[in-house]
Amino acid sequence: MKLLKNGKNILKPEITNISEHGFWIYLKGKEYFLSFNEYPWFKDAKISSITDVELIRGHHLYWPKLDVDLTTEILENPENYPLTYK
Repeated sequence: MKLLKNGKNILKPEITNISEHGFWIYLKGKEYFLSFNEYPWFKDAKISSITDVELIRGHHLYWPKLDVDLTTEILENPENYPLTYK
């Protein structure tokens, strides 16, 4: 059997639900909740903009339509990254 050449990552992040309070993203076997209060860039975004997310280098999430990028470290330890602005 011949193995295929390394290519694009097929483990794509998935937006599993969107509510009036935020949205859930499933990534690498874990689900994270991103509150609109803590991540205000997504609050007034279209659903199509939120669901258009790319995983870069296995740890970097990028929303091209919104020009927002977050690392998985931010999702794992949000207390270390005060993202809220006034």
